[in-house]
Amino acid sequence: MSSILIDGYNLGLEKGTGVATYARNLSYELGALGHEVDVLYGNRSNYARDPLLREISFFDSSADERIKILEILEQVEKAVHGPLTFKAKQVPVTGKVITDTFKSRLPHFDRLLNSPDLFQRSQSAFKLWGRPSAIRLPEKPDLAHWTYPVPLWVKGRPNIYTLHDVVPLRLPYTTLDHKRRYLKLLRQLDKRADHFVTVSENSKRDLVELVGIAPERITNTYQSVDIPQKYLTKPEDQVAREVEGLTGFDYKGYFLFWGSLEPKKNIGRMIEAYLSSKVETPLVLVGAQAWKAEQELKLLGETDTVYGSLERRRGARKRVIRLPYAPFPLLVSLIRGAKGALFPSLYEGFGLPVLEAMLLGTPVICSNTSSLPEVAGNAALMVDPYDTGAITAAIRSLDADGDLRAEYAKRGLEQAALYSPDAYRAKLKTLYEKLL
Repeated sequence: MSSILIDGYNLGLEKGTGVATYARNLSYELGALGHEVDVLYGNRSNYARDPLLREISFFDSSADERIKILEILEQVEKAVHGPLTFKAKQVPVTGKVITDTFKSRLPHFDRLLNSPDLFQRSQSAFKLWGRPSAIRLPEKPDLAHWTYPVPLWVKGRPNIYTLHDVVPLRLPYTTLDHKRRYLKLLRQLDKRADHFVTVSENSKRDLVELVGIAPERITNTYQSVDIPQKYLTKPEDQVAREVEGLTGFDYKGYFLFWGSLEPKKNIGRMIEAYLSSKVETPLVLVGAQAWKAEQELKLLGETDTVYGSLERRRGARKRVIRLPYAPFPLLVSLIRGAKGALFPSLYEGFGLPVLEAMLLGTPVICSNTSSLPEVAGNAALMVDPYDTGAITAAIRSLDADGDLRAEYAKRGLEQAALYSPDAYRAKLKTLYEKLL
């Protein structure tokens, strides 16, 4: 049995992301392969000597016991002496602190580790020194698998990094990343890493062509789509009650989008296409507002001048509702209850929501760009994400044709089966056998 360290960089986010789902699923597959799993967090908890206080502090979302002057002194130390070697301690998980609230967010783990503000501090060190910092752990793992390009590494052990996509380089206007620093980090990791993992052939090509990583140093494992049976088999009438109570719309009587409301997701064109389609089927948007969300959602605002009278705009808004967040069990019900899923993203490294919809029997409209044709195959109604008219036509087609919806739902179930946990686990097994 080997011990594998993964980072909790995205796992620590309250509402989660696609990368958080990736890290969580990876932790469970590593456990299924028989590995011990250490998860390294960077929560703002303190280094209490008392194990109980350390456990309490880790699970305290309001914990912020660091003194600002110490943070300033630490920055001065970095400037004088160079990058620090950060230190992590194990977090006791004894059951004395009730953690049921975190069950849906916690990964599979044998040990939880924490280094206060680790990811923010390592980014600060990288800004100053331009190279990754080392992390010192209570016990060294046999391998460190970083699920995101973070400027950290474990000395004396194989380090591999999952690079999901290079959106900041391919579509720089859709992210807030510091592009020069981002490219520099990827090139520094290329010097340091033992291997890279990615999630589609499209992303692998981008890493080779844009960053210059040698293709033999990258393994595409894809991802798996897996939803617990208790949600897959929840009685249909119960799902209907949940979605009707939450949205006010009928079961199988609305279109659905879920994800961050940001430029990459193409929300503005999707809303424009939906309004232009004039279908009576409502639209539900589930996702937190991110960068430029106001611009993406402007067609729903009272200041909108594109669609004519205020009365017409109010009518449109009645057919569109936004939910900033839905817990995973409720999100599954919303997907199951949708007439169709809309996912005309400008770019995706993988596109997990497409497969989630397929696994739940919901037909999908998605883009014909980036990794989506590769992942969705012939099981989705594909459109040019820059062509609002094409998105409009696809919405009208899926809305009007029950046979078409049934056909894509059937194809979707077959396509999702190709990305089973078993298939993903086999790819991971082969990868780790080469490196351990």
